[in-house]
Amino acid sequence: MSALSGISAPKVPILFKAACPDCRGRFELAAGALRLAIGASRRTTFYSFTCPECGTAVRKPAGERIVELLTGGGVRTLRLHSTV
Repeated sequence: MSALSGISAPKVPILFKAACPDCRGRFELAAGALRLAIGASRRTTFYSFTCPECGTAVRKPAGERIVELLTGGGVRTLRLHSTV
């Protein structure tokens, strides 16, 4: 029996590439630095973060593939409900 049996490998944090439209900075963000909002339409589904270089609040649209990647990577998600 190995001394390492039963010990799981350390989880590698997932990083997402992002860019700021304001300062044009490019960087990698951990899942905890991003927020995902899923609305009833494409217009109300987006992700957001604060630029680590200039401090600007950034909001970008999120299509199906982006939603899939962010949710799979552990990004906190808010489901928006419409009021009728």
